[in-house]
Amino acid sequence: MTAELVRGQNHPLSQSRLEIRVSAGTPIVASATLSDENGKARGVEWVAHPGASTLPGLEVSKQAAADHRLAVDLDAMPEAVHRVNVLLALPTEGGGGPVRFGTVAAPFVAVTALDGTEVASYTITGLDAESAVVALELYRRQGAWKVRAVGQGYAGGLAELFADQGLPEAHRLAGTINEAVAQGLARSVPAPPQRTADGDRTRQAAAPALGPDQGGPAAPQGAPGPVPPQPTSPYGPQGTQPGYPADPSAVTQPTSPTAGGPVDYSHPGRQTGAPPPPPPTAPPAPPGQPAQPVAGDATGWSMDERLYNQVWGMFEDLARTAAAYRSAVDFADSRMEKELDQALSDPRSRIGGQGDAAREAARAKHVQLVDQARAALDRDLAQLTAEAEVVEPALPPAYARWDNPVWHGYRVPMEIPMALRLGDLSLPESELLRIPMLVRLPLERGLWIDSGRSGSLDDAFADAHELGSLAMDTAVALAARLLAVYPAGEFTVHVIDPAGSGAQALAPLVQSGVLATPPALGAAGVADVLTRLTQRVDLVQMAVRGGAADSLPPGLDTAEQLLIVNDFPHGFDDRAVTQLRYLADEGPAVGVHLMMVADREEAAGYGPLLDPLWRSLLRLTPLPDDHLADPWVGHAWTYEPALVPPGSQVLQQVLRQVAAARAKYR
Repeated sequence: MTAELVRGQNHPLSQSRLEIRVSAGTPIVASATLSDENGKARGVEWVAHPGASTLPGLEVSKQAAADHRLAVDLDAMPEAVHRVNVLLALPTEGGGGPVRFGTVAAPFVAVTALDGTEVASYTITGLDAESAVVALELYRRQGAWKVRAVGQGYAGGLAELFADQGLPEAHRLAGTINEAVAQGLARSVPAPPQRTADGDRTRQAAAPALGPDQGGPAAPQGAPGPVPPQPTSPYGPQGTQPGYPADPSAVTQPTSPTAGGPVDYSHPGRQTGAPPPPPPTAPPAPPGQPAQPVAGDATGWSMDERLYNQVWGMFEDLARTAAAYRSAVDFADSRMEKELDQALSDPRSRIGGQGDAAREAARAKHVQLVDQARAALDRDLAQLTAEAEVVEPALPPAYARWDNPVWHGYRVPMEIPMALRLGDLSLPESELLRIPMLVRLPLERGLWIDSGRSGSLDDAFADAHELGSLAMDTAVALAARLLAVYPAGEFTVHVIDPAGSGAQALAPLVQSGVLATPPALGAAGVADVLTRLTQRVDLVQMAVRGGAADSLPPGLDTAEQLLIVNDFPHGFDDRAVTQLRYLADEGPAVGVHLMMVADREEAAGYGPLLDPLWRSLLRLTPLPDDHLADPWVGHAWTYEPALVPPGSQVLQQVLRQVAAARAKYR
């Protein structure tokens, strides 16, 4: 399980040989410093950089690149080394590129095992004028190593960063690195293709992607969304890398180019690997007309990944075009107010024909600016709507709405998909345009279906019982979707329904036989389920931390676990509440996920004790509600749950196939 870190958060490391993968979208410099127990680097010999890329237990890239892989062997670190700081910086000489991180995409850093399995990841957000940043810190504590997300930026670049770490002659060292980078920029790995300019929001079809073994750049590592991204490996869902050397010191360097020829970045162990099939291309458009949208024309190593990236590209486009429209309207309003104030500030023009003419001219300019902004918005919305119309029918079951015909041909999958659709997102400027809300799998945080009335946009649901029933319908639809997209036997669902109030909504899960056990009733049932799941979390945590993940007790269900809790806090005592908080905090890292159906006001008696619980869960609503905000421009997005259409039997049909596959699996 991958730990998605936030700034300041740490995570234990159970392996000594690791890779640190960096994806920045633009060529950057990757370096690392070794520090003692006081966090100070003792000299330039403790710095790995493009001019001196190898230290004991550490190797960095020799050039600027959009994607990096740093090899780390913690067992080979000198005893005096207690910290390994991973540094990222923008080239300052000869590149002509960006000079501050605020103008580029947020860098993404992941710590992985040698087989590509991610251990922890961190998206470095909040950077602006900084041109160098300490991304991660691997540190030794009581004989064990951990990783911490740092994200400390420096506007003064590497010189200021090195000076802060106590390195002598920091400016000279920074100059040495910049000179080495400038000499190698001619052979730097190009950044992934950039999105088209804002003036033309037509997303062009991507050129056929070349794999790393064909001399092309590494595949893009995922796309951003409301819930922060995790990258995907171009070598498969689990990131396996056939042929990658076990010893970091054995990493093969790029071959020297022939005179006038391109650099060969191919890996000797992957010469026979095939590149991904080229993405579909749109038919030629008439002169002066934008190209027709095509499903799957984003970058990616599979059609699912391309569709995933395309959906989040549509999300970004809608966020930007709405932000541009709102900014233009705000500018028009402020300009009109300023011109009116100027007209009224002169007593000679305050009354009479001259004043009326000035006010009329100000209002006319306002109308003209707003009309221009609206025309640009309508153009962009028309293009996005056309794209949505071709993308939606092409989505796989995990991404599709329940009314999509793809569900009628559903078969239990053999592999876990990249992501799952939780619902739809929209903005007030485009109420008819719906963008699928996709979250990566496995889930990194629990879900909270809010059955309270405070945030609802629909006053028709004033009855608490009716709203609670709709919240349970939402939970059942999401649980069924999770069961449907996982291979047989790899996802288990438990239900706690102390008062039995969710029996009607839970009927499809109960009658199809997909639940591990019948829904738990009463305080005794609550205690039994929570005790079993907390024990499972404890066992798996001990096994992982002890490096004995293959020595779990026989009979332990190793599948991903989902616990649906209805009518919280009914039937919960203080011990059960503590166990529930423990599952919410520690469960996702070891495959135990929580789905709460609750009204926060009904649990108000616990006071601030439950505040961390609510904050750890992703809040969803059974009715459309504008409570989700994106991290870029701060739009309040309206979320609409992914419910089964009234009268449809698709959910029951899918669950019957899941139950049959589970029975055959057993």
